[in-house]
Amino acid sequence: MSRTRTAMLAALALVAGASGTALAAVPDEIGTAAVPCTVDYQIQNQWGTGFTAAVTVTNNGAAKSGWNVKWSYAGNQRVTNGWNARITQSGAAVTAVNESYNGSLGTGGSVSFGFQGTYSGTNAIPATFTLDGVTCNVDDGGGGTDPDPDPGTGTRVDNPYSGAKVYVNPEWSAKAAAEPGGSRISSQPTGVWLDRIAAINGVNGGMGLRDHLDTALTQKGSGELVVQLVIYNLPGRDCAALASNGELGPTEIGRYKTEYIDPIAAILADPKYASLRIVTTVEIDSLPNLVTNTGSRPTATPQCDVMKANGNYVKGVGYALSELGDVPNVYNYVDAGHHGWIGWDDNFAPSAQLFKEAASAEGATVNDVHGFITNTANYSALKENNFTINDSVAGKSVRESKWVDWNRYVDEQSFAQGFRNQLVSVGFNTNIGMLIDTSRNGWGGSARPAGPGATTSVDTYVDGGRYDRRLHIGNWCNQSGAGLGERPQASPATGIDAYVWMKPPGESDGASQEIDNDEGKGFDRMCDPTYTGNPRNGNNLSGSLPNAPLSGHWFSAQFQQLMQNAYPPLS
Repeated sequence: MSRTRTAMLAALALVAGASGTALAAVPDEIGTAAVPCTVDYQIQNQWGTGFTAAVTVTNNGAAKSGWNVKWSYAGNQRVTNGWNARITQSGAAVTAVNESYNGSLGTGGSVSFGFQGTYSGTNAIPATFTLDGVTCNVDDGGGGTDPDPDPGTGTRVDNPYSGAKVYVNPEWSAKAAAEPGGSRISSQPTGVWLDRIAAINGVNGGMGLRDHLDTALTQKGSGELVVQLVIYNLPGRDCAALASNGELGPTEIGRYKTEYIDPIAAILADPKYASLRIVTTVEIDSLPNLVTNTGSRPTATPQCDVMKANGNYVKGVGYALSELGDVPNVYNYVDAGHHGWIGWDDNFAPSAQLFKEAASAEGATVNDVHGFITNTANYSALKENNFTINDSVAGKSVRESKWVDWNRYVDEQSFAQGFRNQLVSVGFNTNIGMLIDTSRNGWGGSARPAGPGATTSVDTYVDGGRYDRRLHIGNWCNQSGAGLGERPQASPATGIDAYVWMKPPGESDGASQEIDNDEGKGFDRMCDPTYTGNPRNGNNLSGSLPNAPLSGHWFSAQFQQLMQNAYPPLS
């Protein structure tokens, strides 16, 4: 359907709204064979300041287990209550999400819901509707190519990394190349971190989001190209680690939506960038904190209790998934911690349930989630080859060792594959894929064990054979002895979409001492090499490097260490 035709419908809707006449938003002459979905919006009753409406949605695409319908009003209409759908409104934008009893929507199937609203002036019928991010009432090309296509009609591939190059951030690349030996890895793709509102337009003269996307179009050439973005600015961000606190206070969910997510979504939806595959990593370290660092647990913090109580982590992630998921060439991957965080029995299943809750909040559905990412900005070894969870030594299981501490996983790849199965079991789509951040989990160099440890005890066996040389698996800040891990690559293992370097090597995790700044970043003792720990790291030394700058700032000493200890080694 051309935009001229859309404009004609909108004009007719204005006439209908002014006269109180019911009018369907679906033109009769559109054949459904090439239309992915249709939405019939009828004003049933209308009076001085109010109206009721009925909406019928028909799905002509693949069967769905959950759905959301979205539209925006041109006037001041406000939905006050609804039925047969959970309806929310933010400004002019309205989202209707299925109830638990009507989520199934087969190919050719229809579902109806209704609502009551208020208005003043005209009551125009919206001109554009989407079903799970796909524009309805529009020929998708099955009956011929539309010379003036509406944005929002696209088909995602199963694995965006397959057959594609990945964007090399020129700002990171220049810093890496300026280091002695850095040219060996300066052409590797890394994530672009949007860790504050100002980053959207660029900080201190640096590249903003559009700058990166424009550069990506140049790098793309005639092939496919993935751009990796880190969405990272929740209210009360990172409630358990002061080093990565953010600019928004715990209650500023409104600013998160309107000043952060909405502008990002608007840029990504620009048709200019429709040929890019845009991978978003959604809110690092947020949802897992609500599982492990709240309530009566010894690892709980007051800040995490606040964020669990006010629900703004769940709302924020849901809103980000919903809005970004509407862009057809965006692939959302939700952060899923790492095996040394949620690999234990009392964290594993509850985390999956919480992720499902977030993926059903604020208009989002599981269809807005393309997959999950583990080990982002962390150090957990990809594969521990010298011992398995099934080994026993001196009459004790490996799970009883101090290092494993009853976890069911000993490395990141087995965890990612196992957690993927758990996520599918709670309702995520069966084709979700996992990403693993391997930017700093190589653990090579002279300290890398060549085989298992001594069988004197289960601890000597595990400690002598493990690649991960941290003092404790809970240590996370600028870890001494770490090395670059596997280079970014697509489809490296079953269920894994890619190994990625989402955390750019050489960017600090946090300052080793308090540094005044205007970025909202605090000082966390876990980044202080003299700190003797807390329950989250078994009261061990932090294992962090000295003289570290603020999180995200360039840390030359760490970069050199990562190259020195890389595994596979650098040539």
